[in-house]
Amino acid sequence: MKEPRVNDRIRVPEVRLVGPEGEQVGVVRVEDALRLAEEAGLDLVEVAPKAHPPVTRLMDYGKYKYEAAQKARDARRNQANTVLKEIRFRLKIDDHDYETKKGHVERFLNGGDKVKVMIMFRGREQSRPEMGVRLLERLAEDVHELGTVESRPRQDGRNMTMVLAPTRKKSEAKSEQRKRREAQRQQRRNRQAERSAKNA
Repeated sequence: MKEPRVNDRIRVPEVRLVGPEGEQVGVVRVEDALRLAEEAGLDLVEVAPKAHPPVTRLMDYGKYKYEAAQKARDARRNQANTVLKEIRFRLKIDDHDYETKKGHVERFLNGGDKVKVMIMFRGREQSRPEMGVRLLERLAEDVHELGTVESRPRQDGRNMTMVLAPTRKKSEAKSEQRKRREAQRQQRRNRQAERSAKNA
């Protein structure tokens, strides 16, 4: 992003001035705006260069830049990348296989990832798309507490796909995993302390 013009670099005859608390001062000559900035110990920063006249604001530019950098860093940290996992089902899947694959879907959603569920049709199965839709809808219903249907079942040649999105953000899922791991470590430490106390 381009740095805004600050103080003496603002070379226009007049500006629309906004005060440090967001109050509208109005259109003033740039010399007067610079004088007000100096008196207040602040910077004159151009916030809307394309406006007529350009909009400027009185602020502590160094502090503003620091806070903007902090916000950008936090946003990047919280935007843990959501991954699209893929899992394949057969149309005639037995209950045990279904439960196993459903478990994988639940694990992915729990971890904050999206899941693309695909059914591969073989031979004559292609003439029974409604069976594929039923299977995918059953899965969506079984995992509805962890994820929602982002794109409904769609036939694409020999395959039918549906995308499930997690109800929790990845960053939330990660912090929960961290808490769980910490709790488990604490339990282990407590057990060791109890054993040591018994043996003492």
